[in-house]
Amino acid sequence: MHRPENLEVDEVEVTFDPSRFDVDAIHRFLVGAYWSAGIPRAVLTRAIAGSLCVGALTNGAQVGFARLVTDRATFAYLADVFVLPEHRGKGVSRKMLEALFAHRDVQGLRRMMLATRDAHDLYARFGFTPLGSPSRFMEAHKPDVYSASHEA
Repeated sequence: MHRPENLEVDEVEVTFDPSRFDVDAIHRFLVGAYWSAGIPRAVLTRAIAGSLCVGALTNGAQVGFARLVTDRATFAYLADVFVLPEHRGKGVSRKMLEALFAHRDVQGLRRMMLATRDAHDLYARFGFTPLGSPSRFMEAHKPDVYSASHEA
């Protein structure tokens, strides 16, 4: 269904071509995001190179981005999903994620995971649910890894 608030999404181009990503614009957003605060640009560049990424462009300018860390066989972790504030509420994230989850390298994965503070409704539309057995999952979280002494 084409809703009026999503009319502008038709003006958004979705691309998987990393040469078209504006890494400076992506970095400007992610360096201040709660999940990647302080990420060095060099680390982001390596992360993009090692992931399946999708960008949203309007008139050639980066307005959104998402990164899927995956082995392209069994597992993926969705990370770094964002849409610039002035482009939110127009269906941009949905368009990016639809393209990402339709990508041939994502078909047949047994498990996809993500972490979010505030976008549960968006991800639920794509089949994500709270962990069925949270006690089975563990993490090694290093929130200060991007400090100057660890910068790559």
